[in-house]
Amino acid sequence: MATPKEMLTTWDKVQFAAILPAFEDPEHKKRSKFHSYNYSVADWRVEKPVFNRELCIDCDFCWVSCPDSCFMVEEVVNKRGKKQAKIVGINYNLCKGCGVCVDVCPTPIKSLLMFPEYVDTEEALKQWPKKD
Repeated sequence: MATPKEMLTTWDKVQFAAILPAFEDPEHKKRSKFHSYNYSVADWRVEKPVFNRELCIDCDFCWVSCPDSCFMVEEVVNKRGKKQAKIVGINYNLCKGCGVCVDVCPTPIKSLLMFPEYVDTEEALKQWPKKD
């Protein structure tokens, strides 16, 4: 069994089962027959999460916690020279609007907020709470 320090390496080398990863290629990942990769759940979503890149601290909690792997990430090297995932957006075709990502966001002014489905992303960003 790995120690906690050994499990906390870089985002792409987290020990299996330490978290529920979405590291596999989405096209080849084994999924249940009724997963959102096979059926669109976006058409019954009432609220959607909107992502504000300016407030994100790149903790990746939203990406790790998302039950449908709807966060789009790119690999970057942080200030310490370690690889990490950077959230670049949300694939709304996969998102069912559960709001888990908003609940786990640790920033004081959340970088993810839920908005009604009909609100455009640009409009949602204009309505965002301001930093003090």
